This record gives sequence, C-alpha cells and structure tokens, in this order.
Amino acid sequence: QVQLVESGGGLVQAGGSLRLSCAASGSIFSINAMRWFRQAPGKQREWVAAIASGGTTNYADSVKGRFTISRDKVKNTMYLQMNSLKPEDTGVYYCNAITPMKNSWGQGTQVTVSS
Repeated sequence: QVQLVESGGGLVQAGGSLRLSCAASGSIFSINAMRWFRQAPGKQREWVAAIASGGTTNYADSVKGRFTISRDKVKNTMYLQMNSLKPEDTGVYYCNAITPMKNSWGQGTQVTVSS
C-alpha cells in the first residue's frame, strides 16, 4: 500500500506561482504512474496532470503551458509547479498513485487564487 501526503498549497494572487509536493511512502516500488487532480467547490474532481514511471508527462488543456509535473524518485516525491495562476485554478489539489493493486490518494491541499 502507498501513502501520500500533499503540501505546498496556499493563497496567491492571480499571476503568481505555487509548487505543490506529494511525498510517497510504503510500497513505492509498485507505483506505475502518479497524477494530480483538483476539485473546485461544487464541482467534480478533475484530472490535472500525470507522470509515468518512465517520465512521460501529460496535462489537461486548461493547465498546459502553465503547470509542470515532475517526480524525484530519490526523494519519493512528486511536484506540481504552477505558474501564471488564475482564479479558476482554485480548489483542493490531490495526488494519486497508480499501482497494480489499487489507486492511492492523499488528503489534499488547498490552493486559492485571488483576482
């Protein structure tokens, strides 16, 4: 089983930047890919970005060119660098790990972008 803990959220003005971290522990050798999701108030959780074990990355169109996902396997940590933030980026950000047994989720970290 994999445990995930997010950090790095906060309040930022539009146009600003934040870097989220997701620290993984437990059966990290079983992780195939990792993803970031977010959930705005009153909306469904949506996929933001993904990184495969080999390093291939993918992004939702809404964040492409502004967000960068990365992973440090030595530190067992995934990151989401968020630049040029917009008020519509506001929400709780969750990290997710895909393993053969099950998907694991973190508890989430709040990101609020003021206009």
